[in-house]
This record gives sequence, structure tokens and C-alpha cells, in this order.
Amino acid sequence: MKDPVVIAPNLKRRLSGVTATIARLVPLQAKSIDIAATGPGLPADIPHIPLGRLPFLSRRPMRVWHARRNTEMLLGLILRNVFRLKLKLLFTSASQRPHTGYTKWLIGKMDAIVATSQKTAGYLERDAQVVMHGINLEDFTPPQDKAAVREKLRLPDGLLLGCYGRIRHQKGTDAFVDAMIDLCGRFDTVSGIVMGRATETHTAFLAELKDKVAKTGLSDRILFMPEVTVDQIAEWYQVLDLFIAPQRWEGFGLTPLEAMACGVPVVATDVGAFSEIVTDPSLGRVVAPDDIPALADAAAEMLENRDSLALSGQAARTHVEQNFDIHGEAETLVALYQRLLST
Repeated sequence: MKDPVVIAPNLKRRLSGVTATIARLVPLQAKSIDIAATGPGLPADIPHIPLGRLPFLSRRPMRVWHARRNTEMLLGLILRNVFRLKLKLLFTSASQRPHTGYTKWLIGKMDAIVATSQKTAGYLERDAQVVMHGINLEDFTPPQDKAAVREKLRLPDGLLLGCYGRIRHQKGTDAFVDAMIDLCGRFDTVSGIVMGRATETHTAFLAELKDKVAKTGLSDRILFMPEVTVDQIAEWYQVLDLFIAPQRWEGFGLTPLEAMACGVPVVATDVGAFSEIVTDPSLGRVVAPDDIPALADAAAEMLENRDSLALSGQAARTHVEQNFDIHGEAETLVALYQRLLST
């Protein structure tokens, strides 16, 4: 491709939320502006410029460097101050904790800041534009026939709850399991799915959870499923009646949005952007992190009335359509790029 006017670096080889964000956004943004990603671990089909080519780009045009990590802010500064590229430096922050002195220094060198939620913006000591993440509403959509999808995936009848994502203490997988053990005692027709990947350092954690479920005699009702590919995940949301997001810490957190887009209401902990996503009781519930009784009670309250639960699923889909379409996120960022390029 020709030299881009916007560069989105990804300086991490392992798949992460930032990598996924770049992979989702850049192809959409490329329809409106000359943008390319750079760095390892990115899909081959998105616009890309090799890292080694960056120092040799023309010094004449102004470009936007859209960083999402400290290393990427630093590289932007090096390209601008050492290699003399004309760059406007933009940083997107998802962090919800006080920044270190080093990070504050980097942020202070940026030309503009984006926060992925109001909560995140509160940790930044300078003005930031809030641009919340969106999702692809064509990939994530309610099922035409939930029973048929369940049959295809060989899942049980009755009320089905899910908790998807990395399996680790930070993500609250154990909180979901404990809440499910409680809920299985309250409801004869409730089952749950844990889906995700446990990296090497968390395999013992996963084994302990499976052992706990087995000891309670619920291995046929609390199911542990391996991680599926991106093109398969939507149907695993479509089979659910309620999604549980039990994280203890999160930067933003897309899983509740993915579930809601598939017509599934959510019970989530008050971390990340969850309280800015689940904004009304008609959409689900938000409880304190690490409060397993509250998590189970909130889920039980929603499960007790199936008609109300179905209406919450419809309201969830409408809410995402109106507020979290990924095309809106892409367009808002392109407008910001254009403002930076014109100043």
C-alpha cells in the first residue's frame, strides 16, 4: 500500500485485547482514511506496513501515530524526535488504575488522548475524549432458532448461563463456578458453560475448578468447554439465557457486549466499562466484584421470570445497536484523526 497517513502500532506478539481492537477497527477505518497497522501478531488481511520501514518514510506529510501501549507511545516519540517524522501522537487508554510516573510522562507528550470509558478518563490527569468500544452487529446477532443451535452444539435444555474468556483468577472464573454451584441448588433446570483458555500458568487453577465441580456432583451441569475460534464464538452466546461477567479487574471488557448483541442479558461485576454498558435493570445487573452471593442472587432474580428474561434479551440487543456499533467507534476515531491532521 502507499504510505499511510495513520499508523496503528501493535508491539506485542501474543494475542491481546489491543491486538483484537486493531484487527477489528483498521479494516473499517481503511474505507475512510489511509491507515495501516504495524507490528507482529496481526491478521495477514489487514492493511500493514513493516516496522522496519517506518524510519524511512517521507518526512514531508503529517501522520497520526495511534498508540495503545507505553511501548508504542515511546516508539512514536522516537520516530518523531530522533527520526524526524512529522507525527501527531494519539494514545488510547483503557487502564483503570493510577498511572506510574513514567506513564504520566509519556501521556504528557501525546497530542491527544482517548479513554475507552468515563471511568478510565477519571484516571487521566488531562482531558480525554471518551470513545467506547463497539462490536460488529452482523457477526454477533440473536439466533433465529436457539433450540436448533443448542441441538447442534449438543447442549442441555433448560436455562443456560455462560462465562467466556481467559480462565484465571483475575477474570473471576472461580466466582462463576461458585455462583453456578449455588444456582444449581436453587434451580433444577439451570446449567452453565465455562469457555476459554487457561495459559500454562493457570492450568492448575482450571484443574482445581473442575475438581470442585466434580466433588459437588455437577459435572453434567457445569460444563468446561475449550476455546473456540472467533468465527464460532457467536453461536455459543446465542444458546445462552444469561451471560455472567464475574471479573475482578478489567480494562474494558467486550464479552458483555458480545452477549447482549446476541440477545442475551448480563450480570456483571462493577469493573472495566461494565457499569457503562449495563446501564439499566432492563439489560441486566451490576454487582460488586468478588461478591459471589450477590452474583448468584442477581442471576437468580433474573432467572425466576422467563418472560422478563426474554424481554431483557431484546432490550440488550436494542441497546447495543443504538450505542455500541463498531462502525460508530471507527467513524469517531477517523474524525479525530482528521482533526489532528488538520491542525
